[in-house]
Amino acid sequence: MKKIERIASPSNPALRLARAVMRTAKRAKKEGLFAVEGLRLAEAAADSGWQIRFALFTERGSEGGRAQALIEKLHARETRVYLVPDESFAALAETDTPQGVLLVAERSAAARLEGLPHVPRPLYVALDRIRDPGNVGVILRTADAAGASGAILLHGCADIYGNKLVRATMGALFHMPFVADVGEEDFLHWAAARSLRVYAAACDPTACVHFDTDFSVPAVVVLGNEANGVSPSLLAKARRIFVPMRGSGESLNVSAAAAAILYEAVRQRDFAK
Repeated sequence: MKKIERIASPSNPALRLARAVMRTAKRAKKEGLFAVEGLRLAEAAADSGWQIRFALFTERGSEGGRAQALIEKLHARETRVYLVPDESFAALAETDTPQGVLLVAERSAAARLEGLPHVPRPLYVALDRIRDPGNVGVILRTADAAGASGAILLHGCADIYGNKLVRATMGALFHMPFVADVGEEDFLHWAAARSLRVYAAACDPTACVHFDTDFSVPAVVVLGNEANGVSPSLLAKARRIFVPMRGSGESLNVSAAAAAILYEAVRQRDFAK
C-alpha cells in the first residue's frame, strides 16, 4: 500500500480547503467541490465514476478492513490520502460521532434534462421547491431504491451538494441520474417531448388515489414544497394524485408520500398479477 501523507498543521492547504468546503457553501460552489463524510458514503463515492480530489482519515478512521480497502481503492484511483489529527478532523465534521473519514469530491458538470437516460417505460421523480435537505436526500435515496430513471430538482430546491443532503442520500447521489435548478417551463417541455404522463402529488381527496393511478406508462411524479405543495401552475398541467390518510394529521411528510407513490409504481410494474 502507498504511504499515507500525514498532516500535522491546521494551516495545511488541504485541511484549509476541506474546512472551507464543509463550512462555506459559496466557496464550495466556487471551487466546484463538495464533502463526503462517513465510511459508507465514501465507499459509495469511491465505487462510482465521480472524481475525488483528496481524502482525510484519522488514525482510528483508517483502521479496520473496510477502511483499509477504501484507502487501497483511493490509491488505485491516484487520489491523495492524508492522515489528520483527531482534533483537526473534529473541527471539520458535522456528524455527532465522526467516523474519521472525509472525501473532498468534484461536482459533476451541470447536467441538462436532455441528458437524462432514455429507457423503456421510464419513471422519473421531480421535486418542486422542496427546501429541507433531509427530505430531498431521503427522496433521492427512495427513488434510487425504487429503480427510478432519474431525478429533476426544480428551482428552489435545497442544494444537492449540501452536506446534510449528501449524507441523507446514503450514496444514492452517486448512482441516480439527476438534473438540478430546472425551470418549470423547461421541465414541462421536456416531459412533453418525451411523452411522459405528469403526475403531481396533491393534498386533495378529490384527486385520483395513488392505488388507482396507472404507473405502468412512461411517467414523472412531481412532489411539492413541504408547506405549500406543488405549484398551482404545475398542478394545472398535471394529473393530480392523492395518498389517502385515515388519521387526524393534515398531511404526510413529503418523503413518506414519495415512498408510498414510488412503491405503488414498483408494485404495478414488477409485482402485478
